Amino acid sequence: MRYLDMESSRPIVVAGPCSVESREQLGEVVQALSRVPQVDMVRCGVWKPRTHPGVFEGKGEEALRWIAELREGYAGMRFCCEVARAEHVELALRYGMDGVWIGARTTANPFVVQEVTEALRGSGVRVMVKNAPSPDVQLWMGAVERCRQVGVKDIVAVHRGFDMFSNGGYRNSPLWEVPIELRRLMPELPILCDPSHIAGRREPIGMLAQTAMNLGFDGLMVEVHPHPERAYTDAGQQITPAELEKMLDSLVVRQTDSTVADGQLQRLREEIDVLDGQVLQALAARLRVAGEIAKVKERGNLAVYQPKRWEQLLQQRRLTATELGLDPDFVEEIFEKIHAESVRVQLGN
Repeated sequence: MRYLDMESSRPIVVAGPCSVESREQLGEVVQALSRVPQVDMVRCGVWKPRTHPGVFEGKGEEALRWIAELREGYAGMRFCCEVARAEHVELALRYGMDGVWIGARTTANPFVVQEVTEALRGSGVRVMVKNAPSPDVQLWMGAVERCRQVGVKDIVAVHRGFDMFSNGGYRNSPLWEVPIELRRLMPELPILCDPSHIAGRREPIGMLAQTAMNLGFDGLMVEVHPHPERAYTDAGQQITPAELEKMLDSLVVRQTDSTVADGQLQRLREEIDVLDGQVLQALAARLRVAGEIAKVKERGNLAVYQPKRWEQLLQQRRLTATELGLDPDFVEEIFEKIHAESVRVQLGN
């Protein structure tokens, strides 16, 4: 695993309240987090973009003043907040924030990202970029690239899940394949997981945090409140400092350095390589048959797409998948892609 702090042998942890609600609330949570050695930076919601007007939207500059006052009593603690406008950045820098994050809704708008990153030019603070609500890895990468264009050196991606029609019981669907693809495309970029916004409730946060470690993420961003049940925002998904410490103590951090793989793992990987080769050969053979089918359909004046045949095939493959102990939804997704490629071949595209 790569770490943001190369002197450390543990993941980076960013933790703190969804919203800074009062000087007392902030002081209580900072005092508690100062006793959790794994916490590297305190996240503080200063401005809160909300779906509906007329609700609590953060304390703004007043909260920044409270943070600046607390910094003096907690030497070594670092603080970050979300910024969604250039003026947010200017105020955050004026009050000495150590880092900022670009939220999901902001990442979705390249025009706003450009304004925010221009305001960050030459600042030297850490910039954390959350994924946009849609599972668009290019949009996520674009926000990171805009940070780089203005000279930001300390950039971190944050995976907070995606807004899907069906989120599988979570607030946001994890869609782990998206941050995995981001890692493939930007292998040097550290990635944190925000299990709070994926979960939407307290119970799965620990499990999601461990999943992130199993996937080799570089750390976590977790919402923490001294009294979650009384929180102004995200009450259901915040945990107490004590719960955070317990979760962090229980985490198992996985090694991602392939050079440490033992002989058995290497043999199994070689077996996977052979099986993958067989799968590719079978796909190539299937598409060759699809090409022959296209000729037969053309001679018989038949349409390329035959909906009844496709529905029968799909149901048969789902049944076979179940018999083989495979997830039929997973197999259906694979065959939908195979079918789309088969149609493309038959159309001669």
